[in-house]
Amino acid sequence: MGSMQPQLSWPFEEEVFPHDLLAIIQRTVSAGEFPALTVIHDDEDDWLVSDGVHDPNGAGASSVLHLQHVVDLDPSLSQLATMSPGCVAWRSTASDAWVIEEWTYADDSPRLPLDL
Repeated sequence: MGSMQPQLSWPFEEEVFPHDLLAIIQRTVSAGEFPALTVIHDDEDDWLVSDGVHDPNGAGASSVLHLQHVVDLDPSLSQLATMSPGCVAWRSTASDAWVIEEWTYADDSPRLPLDL
């Protein structure tokens, strides 16, 4: 499939997220209803942000937005700009430190929301 934005490939200049970087963001996070608890930087160089509670793959559950929108809501996300493709960052609560691990899809194929 390839990245949504091949012109903004990682690693990022000065190790910060570009302001115009798009990500698939769960609506509960972008609306500020729930904190971002899971952030995936997939092998195709795309970024996915979820609340770690609700299913981000449901109809209308996620949308494509500038990642800066959620970084403005939660500046701790800026720490993840250096996270390599193929990694996931997670935490149990918004006040916990981010844990970064290798990421693979359970069935080895991306599961993106169909109704963006």
